[in-house]
Amino acid sequence: MLDLKQLKRLLKQDNSHLPSVKAALVGDTATQLLATAVRGAAIDLGFAIDLYEADYNQVERQFVDPDSELRHSDPHYIIIFQATHQLAAEHAAMPHDQRATLAQQRLNFIEGIVNDPAWKGCRIMCLNYPEIDDTVYGNYANQVPQSLLWQTRLLNVGLMQLAQRYDNLTIVDVAAVQSQMGRNQMFAPSVYVSTEMVLSIDALPAVAYRIAQAIAAQRGTFNKCLILDLDNTLWGGVIGDDGLEGIQLGHGLGIGRAFTELQQWAKKLQQRGVILCVVSKNDEQVAKEPFVHHPDMVLRLDDIAVFVANWETKVDNIRAVQQVLNIGFDAMVFLDDNPFERAMVREHILGITVPELPDDPADYLEYLYGLNLFETASASEVDSKRTRQYQQEAQRVELKRTFANEQEFLASLGMVAKVEPFTPFSIPRVAQLTQRSNQFNLRTVRYSEDDVRQLASDPEVIDMALSLSDRFGDHGLIAVVVMRPLDNESLMVDTWLMSCRVLKRGMERFTLNQMVEAARARGYRRIVGEYVPTVKNGMVARHYPELGFRPIAGEPARWSLDLDEYQQLETTITRV
Repeated sequence: MLDLKQLKRLLKQDNSHLPSVKAALVGDTATQLLATAVRGAAIDLGFAIDLYEADYNQVERQFVDPDSELRHSDPHYIIIFQATHQLAAEHAAMPHDQRATLAQQRLNFIEGIVNDPAWKGCRIMCLNYPEIDDTVYGNYANQVPQSLLWQTRLLNVGLMQLAQRYDNLTIVDVAAVQSQMGRNQMFAPSVYVSTEMVLSIDALPAVAYRIAQAIAAQRGTFNKCLILDLDNTLWGGVIGDDGLEGIQLGHGLGIGRAFTELQQWAKKLQQRGVILCVVSKNDEQVAKEPFVHHPDMVLRLDDIAVFVANWETKVDNIRAVQQVLNIGFDAMVFLDDNPFERAMVREHILGITVPELPDDPADYLEYLYGLNLFETASASEVDSKRTRQYQQEAQRVELKRTFANEQEFLASLGMVAKVEPFTPFSIPRVAQLTQRSNQFNLRTVRYSEDDVRQLASDPEVIDMALSLSDRFGDHGLIAVVVMRPLDNESLMVDTWLMSCRVLKRGMERFTLNQMVEAARARGYRRIVGEYVPTVKNGMVARHYPELGFRPIAGEPARWSLDLDEYQQLETTITRV
């Protein structure tokens, strides 16, 4: 994480090449330096923010006034920062018997914003409230609904509950930043009384990164894979030298506890859907022994999607892992205790995140907590199956090496696809794919679950959710298509995306066959496709012409497919 001076330097660079999003920051305290830090943090994360900063303490007016500057700024993201200090002032000014209603009043205000049609299409990003213990009641505040502590905690819980109910609301956890930094570092009284700024200079970057990371996740940019070294990273000691009984692990006193708790953290990430991989300089059989036989190992072989242990360089082995996973290096995090290995990976693999782990393993976990490396915009039950899917993919890669001919390999997989409209069961996964898919995504349109439900209920829209399985296992829902009428004879491909896990399987040809069949059934005579370039989707720049679409004169980003002339494309995938 960069400090404020470093973030300011980033703003002086030429950042015109970065993708840009429009955002607005409204607050009830001084926000100028926070705005600067947010813009710098975004650049450090690979995108730029065109930020409108509202005037000081104009939160309510900006949302209520139909002619406010906020409305005219037309933001994609609205950041609301209402400080606990202002909450405390409002609390103090209220009659004692009304103080128990303070949290609900704030919640009603936020709920009104997320329900307001004026902000449809905007992501509301509400910073929660770090606690101020005014000690008016001491510990007894936990039993008094009128106390500031009670109302602050009730407000934060209420915000979480609102975010569960509304897809367009994201909570930025500033309270967690204070929990880690401590209130004395988070807040500088001398700065506050002279500037009305409630965040200290040291705290500004931490809060700014939380905001920028949440926006990045909403844009589909986040880390998906954790690659782990073994010796002195997952356990203390060297398994090849110390043996199974000599490595340090366990819940007793000593450094072994630090490694066990790191594994517990990694296990929770894996259960959430983060891909765990191992890259180690070791003999494979020796490296796997603790995963199978050590009683204090939290992680087991079933938790690891790709396990690489040999004497090749870590750089080469991480590249091998990437070939199996088929995700970008910028979606990977590599943990290694060795500074030399970290430097080599940083230098030779652009985009990968390599945290500078502390020297003392006891500090590993708290350091990693502070980095917030695995921000996400969604989570579903499907994510928990991801490890098994990538283990199966590793088996497919191994099988492919035994075939000299690509078509024979594909035919040997016995691929079967299911095609259906969006259903209540698939809607969460469809929304998640639109938010996460970056590489095979022709227009990169992001949809919330509510958006997907509206698409599913629109009789003019042709919506498809495609799932794929083969003899190794089930890939799950891996492709999404949305087509809308362009005119009486033409359909426009609003969305066509596919998981990179199934690239080079012929799924794009199979999908086009299904699209043509559905379009013909509705009486349409052509399909129009559009490619909107992004930093990450260059792989599909020639997608439409390679599938037989013809360029449309005067519209260089669009292609047309004549359905009267279309012949079914050959594929080894069978529909069920």
